[in-house]
Amino acid sequence: MALRELKVCLLGDTGVGKSSIVWRFVEDSFDPNINPTIGASFMTKTVQYQNELHKFLIWDTAGQERETFSTLKNWVKELRQHGPPNIVVAIAGNKCDLIDVREVMERDAKDYADSIHAVFVETSAKNAININELFIEISRRIPSTDASPPGGGKGFKLRRQPSEPKRSCC
Repeated sequence: MALRELKVCLLGDTGVGKSSIVWRFVEDSFDPNINPTIGASFMTKTVQYQNELHKFLIWDTAGQERETFSTLKNWVKELRQHGPPNIVVAIAGNKCDLIDVREVMERDAKDYADSIHAVFVETSAKNAININELFIEISRRIPSTDASPPGGGKGFKLRRQPSEPKRSCC
Protein backbone atom coordinates (compact mmCIF):
# COMPACT_ATOMS: atom_id res chain seq x y z
CA MET A 1 0.00 0.00 0.00
CA ALA A 2 1.40 3.39 -1.02
CA LEU A 3 2.22 5.95 1.67
CA ARG A 4 1.60 9.64 0.95
CA GLU A 5 2.66 12.43 3.24
CA LEU A 6 0.13 15.25 3.47
CA LYS A 7 1.38 18.52 4.93
CA VAL A 8 -1.24 20.33 7.01
CA CYS A 9 -0.80 23.74 8.61
CA LEU A 10 -3.46 25.06 10.99
CA LEU A 11 -3.92 28.83 10.98
CA GLY A 12 -6.31 30.89 13.04
CA ASP A 13 -6.95 33.19 15.95
CA THR A 14 -5.80 32.43 19.48
CA GLY A 15 -8.33 30.28 21.31
CA VAL A 16 -10.29 28.96 18.32
CA GLY A 17 -9.26 25.38 19.08
CA LYS A 18 -6.51 24.56 16.58
CA SER A 19 -4.54 22.50 19.12
CA SER A 20 -7.71 20.83 20.34
CA ILE A 21 -8.59 19.78 16.78
CA VAL A 22 -5.13 18.24 16.37
CA TRP A 23 -5.26 16.47 19.75
CA ARG A 24 -8.73 15.11 19.04
CA PHE A 25 -7.63 13.82 15.63
CA VAL A 26 -4.25 12.36 16.68
CA GLU A 27 -4.93 11.23 20.26
CA ASP A 28 -8.76 11.15 20.32
CA SER A 29 -8.73 13.20 23.51
CA PHE A 30 -9.74 16.66 24.69
CA ASP A 31 -8.11 18.75 27.41
CA PRO A 32 -10.14 21.82 28.44
CA ASN A 33 -6.98 23.24 30.07
CA ILE A 34 -4.64 22.82 27.10
CA ASN A 35 -1.81 25.36 27.08
CA PRO A 36 -1.68 27.87 24.24
CA THR A 37 0.79 26.97 21.51
CA ILE A 38 3.99 29.01 21.55
CA GLY A 39 5.56 29.16 18.10
CA ALA A 40 4.36 25.90 16.59
CA SER A 41 3.92 22.25 17.49
CA PHE A 42 4.10 19.23 15.22
CA MET A 43 2.17 15.95 15.28
CA THR A 44 1.54 13.13 12.84
CA LYS A 45 -1.13 10.54 12.22
CA THR A 46 -1.35 7.91 9.51
CA VAL A 47 -4.77 6.77 8.29
CA GLN A 48 -5.90 4.53 5.48
CA TYR A 49 -7.76 6.25 2.68
CA GLN A 50 -8.96 4.04 -0.15
CA ASN A 51 -5.90 2.08 -1.36
CA GLU A 52 -3.33 4.44 0.20
CA LEU A 53 -1.97 5.34 3.60
CA HIS A 54 -2.12 9.08 4.25
CA LYS A 55 0.38 10.34 6.79
CA PHE A 56 -0.78 13.74 7.99
CA LEU A 57 2.16 15.95 8.97
CA ILE A 58 0.38 18.58 11.05
CA TRP A 59 1.85 21.94 12.03
CA ASP A 60 -0.19 23.62 14.75
CA THR A 61 0.75 27.30 14.75
CA ALA A 62 0.40 29.81 17.55
CA GLY A 63 -2.71 31.92 17.09
CA GLN A 64 -2.56 35.50 15.95
CA GLU A 65 -3.95 38.23 18.14
CA ARG A 66 -7.04 39.50 16.32
CA GLU A 67 -7.65 37.50 13.23
CA THR A 68 -11.09 37.74 11.74
CA PHE A 69 -13.03 36.04 8.99
CA SER A 70 -11.62 38.66 6.59
CA THR A 71 -8.08 37.77 7.72
CA LEU A 72 -8.83 34.19 6.67
CA LYS A 73 -9.61 35.52 3.21
CA ASN A 74 -6.18 37.21 3.10
CA TRP A 75 -4.43 33.95 4.08
CA VAL A 76 -6.29 32.07 1.36
CA LYS A 77 -5.32 34.73 -1.18
CA GLU A 78 -1.64 34.33 -0.19
CA LEU A 79 -1.88 30.54 -0.44
CA ARG A 80 -3.53 30.66 -3.85
CA GLN A 81 -0.94 33.15 -5.19
CA HIS A 82 2.21 31.54 -3.80
CA GLY A 83 1.28 27.94 -3.05
CA PRO A 84 1.23 24.95 -5.35
CA PRO A 85 -1.61 24.90 -7.89
CA ASN A 86 -3.19 21.81 -6.30
CA ILE A 87 -3.18 23.06 -2.69
CA VAL A 88 -6.15 21.90 -0.63
CA VAL A 89 -7.71 24.54 1.60
CA ALA A 90 -9.97 23.40 4.42
CA ILE A 91 -11.95 25.63 6.77
CA ALA A 92 -13.00 24.22 10.13
CA GLY A 93 -15.81 26.04 11.91
CA ASN A 94 -14.73 24.79 15.34
CA LYS A 95 -16.74 24.97 18.57
CA CYS A 96 -20.01 24.27 16.76
CA ASP A 97 -21.32 23.11 20.14
CA LEU A 98 -21.28 26.75 21.34
CA ILE A 99 -24.18 27.96 19.19
CA ASP A 100 -25.00 31.05 21.28
CA VAL A 101 -21.48 32.55 20.95
CA ARG A 102 -21.04 31.95 17.22
CA GLU A 103 -19.01 34.68 15.48
CA VAL A 104 -19.44 33.52 11.87
CA MET A 105 -22.72 32.17 10.59
CA GLU A 106 -22.48 28.68 9.11
CA ARG A 107 -24.10 29.79 5.83
CA ASP A 108 -21.54 32.62 5.40
CA ALA A 109 -18.61 30.26 6.01
CA LYS A 110 -20.07 27.60 3.70
CA ASP A 111 -20.73 30.14 0.93
CA TYR A 112 -17.18 31.47 1.21
CA ALA A 113 -15.68 27.96 1.18
CA ASP A 114 -17.75 27.07 -1.89
CA SER A 115 -16.60 30.26 -3.65
CA ILE A 116 -12.93 29.29 -3.24
CA HIS A 117 -13.46 25.55 -3.75
CA ALA A 118 -12.41 24.78 -0.17
CA VAL A 119 -13.49 22.10 2.25
CA PHE A 120 -15.80 23.41 4.98
CA VAL A 121 -16.69 21.36 8.03
CA GLU A 122 -18.31 22.48 11.28
CA THR A 123 -16.42 20.79 14.11
CA SER A 124 -16.27 20.44 17.86
CA ALA A 125 -13.02 19.10 19.26
CA LYS A 126 -14.62 19.04 22.71
CA ASN A 127 -17.51 16.77 21.65
CA ALA A 128 -15.62 14.91 18.87
CA ILE A 129 -17.95 16.22 16.16
CA ASN A 130 -16.69 15.96 12.56
CA ILE A 131 -12.97 15.98 13.43
CA ASN A 132 -12.19 12.79 11.49
CA GLU A 133 -14.54 13.94 8.73
CA LEU A 134 -12.47 17.10 8.30
CA PHE A 135 -9.34 15.08 7.59
CA ILE A 136 -11.23 12.58 5.41
CA GLU A 137 -12.41 15.51 3.28
CA ILE A 138 -8.81 16.72 2.98
CA SER A 139 -7.77 13.22 1.85
CA ARG A 140 -10.62 13.15 -0.64
CA ARG A 141 -9.43 16.40 -2.24
CA ILE A 142 -5.78 15.37 -2.59
CA PRO A 143 -4.97 14.90 -6.28
CA SER A 144 -4.00 11.39 -7.35
CA THR A 145 -0.30 10.63 -7.61
CA ASP A 146 -0.66 10.71 -11.41
CA ALA A 147 -1.60 14.41 -11.14
CA SER A 148 1.38 15.42 -8.96
CA PRO A 149 3.55 18.20 -10.37
CA PRO A 150 7.18 17.49 -11.27
CA GLY A 151 9.49 17.79 -8.28
CA GLY A 152 7.17 15.92 -5.93
CA GLY A 153 5.29 18.98 -4.64
CA LYS A 154 8.04 20.14 -2.30
CA GLY A 155 7.55 23.15 0.01
CA PHE A 156 6.75 26.71 -0.99
CA LYS A 157 7.19 30.24 0.34
CA LEU A 158 4.17 32.27 1.37
CA ARG A 159 5.86 35.59 0.68
CA ARG A 160 8.31 36.59 -2.00
CA GLN A 161 11.86 37.02 -0.77
CA PRO A 162 13.80 40.03 -2.07
CA SER A 163 16.42 38.85 -4.50
CA GLU A 164 20.06 39.48 -3.73
CA PRO A 165 21.85 41.63 -6.31
CA LYS A 166 24.29 39.46 -8.26
CA ARG A 167 27.88 40.45 -7.71
CA SER A 168 30.68 39.52 -10.00
CA CYS A 169 34.28 39.25 -9.22
CA CYS A 170 36.86 41.85 -10.37
